[in-house]
Amino acid sequence: MPVINRFAGYADDMKEWRHWLHLNPELGLELPKTAAYVAARLRSFGVDELQEGIAQTGMVAIISGQGAGPTICLRADMDAPPSTEATGAAHASETPRYMHGCGQDGHTTMLLGTARHLAETRRFRGRVALIYQPTEELGGGDLLMAAAGIMKQFDISQVFALHNGPNMGGGTFAINSGPMLAGADQFKIIFEGPGGHAARPDLTRDALLVVVDTVQALQTVAARDRPGYEPFVLTVSQVRAGKEATNVFGMAPMLGGTVRAFLAEMREMAKRRVHEITVAQAAAFGFSVSITYTNDIPPTVNDPDKATFAAEVASELVGADAVDNHLIPRMGVEDFSYTVEGRPGAYMWIGQGECPAQHQPTYDFNDDIALLGAGFSLGRACAIARYLT
Repeated sequence: MPVINRFAGYADDMKEWRHWLHLNPELGLELPKTAAYVAARLRSFGVDELQEGIAQTGMVAIISGQGAGPTICLRADMDAPPSTEATGAAHASETPRYMHGCGQDGHTTMLLGTARHLAETRRFRGRVALIYQPTEELGGGDLLMAAAGIMKQFDISQVFALHNGPNMGGGTFAINSGPMLAGADQFKIIFEGPGGHAARPDLTRDALLVVVDTVQALQTVAARDRPGYEPFVLTVSQVRAGKEATNVFGMAPMLGGTVRAFLAEMREMAKRRVHEITVAQAAAFGFSVSITYTNDIPPTVNDPDKATFAAEVASELVGADAVDNHLIPRMGVEDFSYTVEGRPGAYMWIGQGECPAQHQPTYDFNDDIALLGAGFSLGRACAIARYLT
């Protein structure tokens, strides 16, 4: 395709950008090097407006086309998760305990490629707003940027995001016309009771027993408290108890975990059952308990019309056979959900090919799909094809 042919001239530059970002991962809202690097590229492309410092290190770049039209938003996340890299790549992270283990370096690179082509050609009507967002991994960056008023300020009418998908066919696309990713809640439970010597359990309470039995009891929520047809996950992912010597019962054991669901009533059910089960277990074992339960991130739900449009653009790029329009919703989460709550939009996956899963220490973004992802984002911006000059 002409779009891909034009992007081919960017290949070396895009690989250089991506590798620099991978070498220099930053976490959460604190992305000073990343933001400065991205902003410098955007200025060199000649964007019409660049507003920096949104949610500390986020930014919005505006590129105007030829004539009146809507403002279309394309979004990329920039932050890395906390993890230690084991790829052995020449561009491996130089920052201890941080690595781009989810592909945000690739997402940012793809949107930089799109920005460069849009600024050079401007073959569209209206405007394109390019959002570069911090703290997706830790959650809430999208909400913070929306709370800063960028949707109203830049008159954004519709929003799109693209995420890489390991172990999807390289250069394929996947989407559906409704829920794409689950909503997520978190819980933290601390049991409080007397510690003591392991040789005299009759004089104390056994912290490990209450933790083990509570973990097992919580597994019944998915098995017995939700309809079998409704997607739902309750996972206990943290257990801390018995930090003292081997002959001492631990005090204040803690367990924590997450709930994933698409329906509000499922999330409310989980919250209620976590409290009921935990309080009952604590009482049975002679402990008091404190429970912190937070409703964190809503589900990411695609607008049907925008999802159909995104699938059409992808089909024009790679052929209909390489586009899955009926992706089964996944239980991961994405704070892009806040944006699509306020504006119609769509979230889509681009296949990486066979590779380690995200958040594995050996994961790395596939540079070979960067041109295709940039071309797809360009297609959405310009093809809001109805406005192409």
